[in-house]
Amino acid sequence: MPISPARVAAFEVLLRVERESAYAMELLHASRHANLSATNHGLASELVMGVLRWRSRLDREITRHSSISLARLDSEVLTSLRLAIYQLMFLDRIPARAAIHESVELVKQARKSSAAAFTNAVLRKLAKRGEKALAVEIPACQTSAQLSAQFAHPQWLVERWVREFGFDCAVKICNYDQQVPETTIRVTDPADEDELTREGVRLVPGRILSSARRAAIGNSTVTAAFRQGRVAFQDEASQLVSLLVGQGTTILDCCAAPGGKTRVLAQQNPSATILAVELHSHRARLLRKLVSAPNVRVVAADVRMLPLVAGFDRVLVDAPCSGTGTLARNPEIKWRLRIEDLTDLRDRQISILRSAMQRVSPKGRLVYATCSLEREENQNVVDSALSSDSSFKLLEAREYLETLRAQRELLWQDLTSLLIGPYLRTIPGVHPCDGFFAAILEKVS
Repeated sequence: MPISPARVAAFEVLLRVERESAYAMELLHASRHANLSATNHGLASELVMGVLRWRSRLDREITRHSSISLARLDSEVLTSLRLAIYQLMFLDRIPARAAIHESVELVKQARKSSAAAFTNAVLRKLAKRGEKALAVEIPACQTSAQLSAQFAHPQWLVERWVREFGFDCAVKICNYDQQVPETTIRVTDPADEDELTREGVRLVPGRILSSARRAAIGNSTVTAAFRQGRVAFQDEASQLVSLLVGQGTTILDCCAAPGGKTRVLAQQNPSATILAVELHSHRARLLRKLVSAPNVRVVAADVRMLPLVAGFDRVLVDAPCSGTGTLARNPEIKWRLRIEDLTDLRDRQISILRSAMQRVSPKGRLVYATCSLEREENQNVVDSALSSDSSFKLLEAREYLETLRAQRELLWQDLTSLLIGPYLRTIPGVHPCDGFFAAILEKVS
């Protein structure tokens, strides 16, 4: 019996995530898997993201039922075990025999036939016990260690969130990370929305922004509007950050790929000259495909080494970061991130921000943003940059949120929950979106 295309695709993606530090969603939507049927693509996505979300709980079951330690297992064997155990524990509609048989066949196909009997034995032991993942019981978690184990997050990360946000908020973050996030797009042309509806995608209003739409039914990725780049996925918090940049005539978009925020800037400023800078050439090429607006120029360069002087009245620094605010969409991050990475990221972010500040015209505005929940990458970076440049002042984000609400763009009523001091901060689980941070700086001299 051949292995289903969905499981083959999931196996390949998980191996590449493990070996290449690749991102699962990018791989799942790459051309290699474009020929999968909608059903197979949906199952492959569910398997990949489910394994990545619950990896530590799956590994705990392997350890309980295996005589060989995780460290001694080949990556192909470990991946096939995780795939099968996720199906056995979390997916009621898949027969145990199918999950076990196909994972054993994946081991053989990967030329690890000597481990096939071991794989079969481990999975049959677990299936015989009939174990299913218990429903997540939030009240049962009383310590960081329990929260880490229950919600499959690294303990060091959970402990940080408990200190920063409080235990109850950390529970909300972890719970949100384990759910499938809503598919959100930004729609500015009613014709595109009508077209999506005709192609079977039912859109409902956004929860935070009036221009955002959530796909309640249907697959947006198979529509002509998506293939042609007229609509794209973008979390509502990401859209909100873009709107904070406001109106300008010359705009610099630093670290611009994949381009969601660049699109919003172009839509909001159709007459402006926009320079979108991306360090990596392959990501710059993808950015050009996504953003076709004639007023956007894409450059592959290091923003810290641009041969430009001050001259932009609006600058967006969407800094490379840990991404801890996006774990619902990118669960692989939590397994590869190390605490020492935050120091390296902070130093790079400070360097990028200071360089970008030199490109701002007098009275111009700069928005510094990350999709991180970590103070080192957010407030600390802004404090460091401001301490070395007295020509800038920090503005109150509340004022700009109130303006967006007056314009009926911002739907969210509790503005205070979106703020920490003068900064914008969204928190997964507290808000129905990714976790983002943004600071608004103005050049006063």
